[in-house]
Amino acid sequence: MDLDLNGKVAVVTGGSKGIGYAAAYLLVREGATVVIAARRESALAEASAEIERETGRTVDTFAMDVAKIADLDRFTGWLTDRHGRADILINNAGTGTYKPFLEVTDDELQYGMAINFFAQFRLSQRLVPMMIEAGGGAIVNVAGRTAYQTANPPGSTCTGPAKAAELRFTADLADELRPHNIRVNCVVPGVVVTEERFEKWEREAAGNAYDPEAALARRETIVREDGPWGDAWEVADTIVYLASDRARYVNGASLLVDGANKKSYTRLLRERD
Repeated sequence: MDLDLNGKVAVVTGGSKGIGYAAAYLLVREGATVVIAARRESALAEASAEIERETGRTVDTFAMDVAKIADLDRFTGWLTDRHGRADILINNAGTGTYKPFLEVTDDELQYGMAINFFAQFRLSQRLVPMMIEAGGGAIVNVAGRTAYQTANPPGSTCTGPAKAAELRFTADLADELRPHNIRVNCVVPGVVVTEERFEKWEREAAGNAYDPEAALARRETIVREDGPWGDAWEVADTIVYLASDRARYVNGASLLVDGANKKSYTRLLRERD
């Protein structure tokens, strides 16, 4: 499907790896001018080189921490000077902390809100004026399934509320920006296979101990009992569609993309008994 993104300037946070990288790659393939942002210069350079090698087109990169206001301001100034506009914003950067409630530190709580919900709010607030000036645009927020349901083990009291805030933010912002021809939607991925993220989850679940064989066995059990895990490209397809005018009648939606992998709340309660 031709999504007609030629001439559009798209910003993707967390764009050096995983879902963000896949979304950036597909946006480039659809003709958009793409800027990927992430914390590590080395990861950005590697992602940029790979996209250029695969597509023959370059992407811009910008190193920043979306949890830091100064970095967001610096990025906004750079983007204004470099491109003068932003038509698409993919708020993908984020992470999760999965620990029992009583073990969550205040720093983890503050950072969880900052890198997830606060980052989406703050960057959108800085780029929306460019979209208004350009006559419209599209924002796609990327949340997580803990916005809807609990995680077990070891707990999502820190991450779940931050992800849930992203869903409500999406609905409210879509309503407010509709008169400006700016659509705002949210993609809620299920369990997406990336080794780095899975190892982090396993370490937290096991109290910072990590056994690759035990982790693989646990993953295979979860897939067998609860349904398929996705990959970054399957989620990115949905993100890029929502960013295009092909989705012009989709606004304020939070779309669950999880392959019907739904562990019921009833089962969670039963497992804990």
